[in-house]
Amino acid sequence: MNAQSMSLEQIRIAGMEALARELGIVGMVRFLQQFETGHGDYSKDRHKWLDDQNMDTVLKRIRQKRAIYKKKK
Repeated sequence: MNAQSMSLEQIRIAGMEALARELGIVGMVRFLQQFETGHGDYSKDRHKWLDDQNMDTVLKRIRQKRAIYKKKK
């Protein structure tokens, strides 16, 4: 197919397929991650999320997630 006659969606799909074929899925993901610039300050955000966490809180959340997962089975 001629790239000039392809829609942007078709080009995107063909590009992803070519990357996956040539690099494998892991290689494709690693390649694409190079272009993700992100935003904000991860270190500050991480402290907001985790500073109030302790072992009891973490274990409680793990148990809750496991219980939800078991119910879905």
